[in-house]
Amino acid sequence: MKLRTFVFNPVEENTYLLYDDTKECVIIDPGCYNTAEQTQLKEFIAEKELTVKYILNTHLHFDHCFGINFISKTYGVELYAHAGDEEFLQRLPEQAARFGFHVNEENPTISHYIKEGDEIHFGEQTLKAIHVPGHSPGSIVFYSAEYGCLFVGDVLFQQSIGRTDLPGGDYDTLITGIRTKLYTLPEETRVFPGHGPETSIGFEKRNNFYVKG
Repeated sequence: MKLRTFVFNPVEENTYLLYDDTKECVIIDPGCYNTAEQTQLKEFIAEKELTVKYILNTHLHFDHCFGINFISKTYGVELYAHAGDEEFLQRLPEQAARFGFHVNEENPTISHYIKEGDEIHFGEQTLKAIHVPGHSPGSIVFYSAEYGCLFVGDVLFQQSIGRTDLPGGDYDTLITGIRTKLYTLPEETRVFPGHGPETSIGFEKRNNFYVKG
């Protein structure tokens, strides 16, 4: 599996594009906010001659959703996400406006609901869905056991965790999910968060103050 990371929009959100030698790809958390960012993503897909199969969202806070409509319309693909966050999409303009962003288009919709244990297949790859609420009710982590990597959205960051003071957030729920569902994975598992640098399960178990104890 190959990975290309884009850092999009003023919130510096990580958008991940995963692909392999079959040329099929998925896009995780498309945060491209303006035409320049859309063009950057589109040019990479064209350069690599990729076929976009799915849009996968770890959760549906505004900064992870700016590019959903663009990708859906450009490539004719649908959104996969957890039902627990559907309300955020229905209120996307209000979400964005609260943080000073403007969204002037129809709200995206979830076409396929992901739940705990579901498997997403593209090319020769498999991603397993792990439901870890607490940052948002519908936060999903995508795990590739074969390649030892996690795409965690805003569940876990390098030496930090996602905010739990937003609507639907809960600190105890988030910490419990990290400890029981993520920290049980191999320590060498690479962690790709929704913001900031890559980390690993082992590093976070030793150094993440928020999840100790």
